[in-house]
Amino acid sequence: MTTLFLLQSLDGKISTGAVDERDFDSDFPRIAGVGDGLEQYYEIERLTDRVSLNSGRTLAKVGANERTWEGPPADVSFVIVDSKPHMTTAGVEYFARRSPVLYVITANAAHPARALQSSHPNIALLEYEGTVEFSHAFERLHGEFGIERMTVQTGSSLNAVLLRASLIDFVSIVIAPCLVGGRETPSLIGGASIVEQAELGHVKGLELVSCEALRSSYVHLRYRVLDEPDRRGTS
Repeated sequence: MTTLFLLQSLDGKISTGAVDERDFDSDFPRIAGVGDGLEQYYEIERLTDRVSLNSGRTLAKVGANERTWEGPPADVSFVIVDSKPHMTTAGVEYFARRSPVLYVITANAAHPARALQSSHPNIALLEYEGTVEFSHAFERLHGEFGIERMTVQTGSSLNAVLLRASLIDFVSIVIAPCLVGGRETPSLIGGASIVEQAELGHVKGLELVSCEALRSSYVHLRYRVLDEPDRRGTS
């Protein structure tokens, strides 16, 4: 079971701007009426699945390549999708030390995770040629590594890829009481816009599971994604 979990504004934005320097974590505390309730998002985040899927670009944006980890691993394993790569050797080592298992999904044969496997045997490398086959990668995570539940916290473009490939089972969204705007500011689901009627299959219906009013006008919404079982790439 996979759950897309993110913080967004009421108008669906997942960042305060279109450049990497703009970020909810750093910007919301500076905005009147928004900063006071932000901690609730982190409280809910701490209760998410013990396997967390992220994109290398998002992790690099929040400074993961500059971090270090001392002591024993935490209780959350990370799945990092990263083909450019955005993660450096230092960033991969940080997550290898932090995670019981670090799964790296990549279409880059020279990804720094490869060179670190000998010193960090807890790195599992899922490699693809040309482009990542996400349905196959999710099947491997389930079949080879026994991952039953996973929280997805990626960016706009990858969210669209996973949703349109029917790889998201639930959506869990914390809505901040603000309106951001901006044509280039990323929203929850990015990707190519729908033009043809035949593309309407990309639109996923949702069934409301719960709606909780939080403090300081924040809201937590949970939905089940409606989809045909035979199109799923994970169980």
